[in-house]
Amino acid sequence: MTFSIQDIRFHVLPMRTRFPFRYGIASMIGIPHLFVTADLVVDGKPAQGLASEGLAPKWFTKNPESSLELDWAEMIAVIQNAARIAENIALKPVGYFAWWQDLYAEQGRWAKLRSQPPLLANLGVSLMERAVLDGLCKAAGQPLHRVLKTDALGIDLGAVHEELRGVQVKDVLSPEPLARVAVRHTIGLGDPLRAEDSPGLNDGLPETLADSIRAYGLRYFKIKVTGQIEVDIPRLHQIAEVLEAGCPQGFHATLDGNEQFTDLASFREFYDILAADPALASLFKSLLLIEQPLHRDHALKDDVAAAIAGWKDGPGMIMDESDGSLTDLPRALELGYNGTSHKSCKGIVKGIVNAALLKVRAPQMARPPILSGEDLANTGPVSLLQDLAMMALLGITHVERNGHHYFRGLSVYSPEFQEAALKAHPGFYRRHELGFPTLDVQEGLIDLTSVNSAPFGSAIPIDAEQFTALKPWIMSGGMAALQ
Repeated sequence: MTFSIQDIRFHVLPMRTRFPFRYGIASMIGIPHLFVTADLVVDGKPAQGLASEGLAPKWFTKNPESSLELDWAEMIAVIQNAARIAENIALKPVGYFAWWQDLYAEQGRWAKLRSQPPLLANLGVSLMERAVLDGLCKAAGQPLHRVLKTDALGIDLGAVHEELRGVQVKDVLSPEPLARVAVRHTIGLGDPLRAEDSPGLNDGLPETLADSIRAYGLRYFKIKVTGQIEVDIPRLHQIAEVLEAGCPQGFHATLDGNEQFTDLASFREFYDILAADPALASLFKSLLLIEQPLHRDHALKDDVAAAIAGWKDGPGMIMDESDGSLTDLPRALELGYNGTSHKSCKGIVKGIVNAALLKVRAPQMARPPILSGEDLANTGPVSLLQDLAMMALLGITHVERNGHHYFRGLSVYSPEFQEAALKAHPGFYRRHELGFPTLDVQEGLIDLTSVNSAPFGSAIPIDAEQFTALKPWIMSGGMAALQ
């Protein structure tokens, strides 16, 4: 299967959260949701692919000094540059993997010259590879899992890491995509926990942690911490009380360190204080893993190896923000980390390569490898579904999903669009009592039947031309209006 790219276009739908979501050094109240449309010619026939991403500020760079408008401008510049490269490489018919290799390498060179971090640079790569992959799946008339298990994309894992020579993509993926995944609900640093904390939205959706547990039957949770004992302990006490009351049959939790520490000794001291607190016993008994406690500037330094090796009874620890390039997971495993996170903004091919590396390295690892499913606030009708299609193929059984909590379903879209979404994805979306489509979470699970049967996650017919073109949106002051 070969393709050429005729055009790549960008459109924006501004979106506002139901209430502020504090996830570290930023509180998100609104984001531009960017749609990427790629016009292709696949094996001589026209096709069109689509990808999208909510451009959340501060996660890719964690720069406290920059304005949100500058953060968005940097993200857009990175994405536009990736589009330029993607088009140039595919002026003539090219295979998917060869195209991706050149795109990844050239974007990396460009980013290095401009001191852009790999995590941000690869956001652009990811959006291009998703848009093209969507078009290829549509052209083939096949869902993602069938396309990936053939050699149609020509993905050569050994060309990325020599130790993967001979490993096939089909050997890495689940025999069949998971039919259901559990929602791991993020408890943000400022999220309301009980009725007395409620922001009083009265918009038809759960507002507090306690409300969400009752409404969705949640059993998996991701808890963010500030790294400040005097702040975290009182809040963790409240969280533990809500989880114990709402989940009498038990729950599972992960702890997000939010890059708050510069050395592992400091984090270990913080962790030991929390773990010794009797009021937090249920929380730490349920703990599955620790996510990125060290700042990305320190997480992959040489001294981390001895610190991890010396923490014999410590929790499983993974990277998230530090996993910006293809060389980062091999480095992390050498230092003693247990794995990394998968999220579509890091890349589809990169996610498959990381899964393969963890599978190959597993027999030599002191602890079982971890590939977790993470996400900031992924939403439909494209990004969320494409991301879940990959999670199901990678066999990730519980995934951080919070877009349905921070945004009011698909209510921002037109009534006609909402009806199309409900028709295309029954069981995944449901009609809320107030009429709009919302994610259908039952007993803490999402049904992925319709996602797995769609070409690349989403079967909703979408013409991104209905949204505002990127340049006019910027010129009209759209970025400033979202702050």
